[in-house]
Amino acid sequence: MEQSPQIGDRITDKSASPDDSTVRDWIGPKAFGHWAELRKWIEAYYPDVFAPDWLYRGKKRGWSLRYKKSKAFCTFLPEYRQFSVEVVLGAAEREKFEARRYGWRSQLVKLYDEARTYPDGKWLKIAISSAADRHDVTELLSLKRPPPRSRD
Repeated sequence: MEQSPQIGDRITDKSASPDDSTVRDWIGPKAFGHWAELRKWIEAYYPDVFAPDWLYRGKKRGWSLRYKKSKAFCTFLPEYRQFSVEVVLGAAEREKFEARRYGWRSQLVKLYDEARTYPDGKWLKIAISSAADRHDVTELLSLKRPPPRSRD
């Protein structure tokens, strides 16, 4: 018998990458609103920079949507009834984060401090459930890769 999904479970049917309606049904309409807003933000601030790519990361980790140019930018993690974004901060980004340490929201600093540092950086998994969470992610992404200047 198939077990019903638990909060945080990933989309693991590897037969096809998820489309918007699959993601919306899985993460829920409120989380999908945040998902869509962040995608729009990336498209607006980094036009034609990234081609988001669905990755299947195995039965346990399921599908994720990765934004990458030459280096990883961020990865969207559609989880059952929630949505998280993974951002890896390398040495240069960690220095910039530390320089602004007291300007970040306390929840983000706590997440940063508790994240393990690997050879390629600190992997932050940020749960997105509010506009403030989205703002934290957009600030981190701008720190990681400043948006290109507009060409008007």
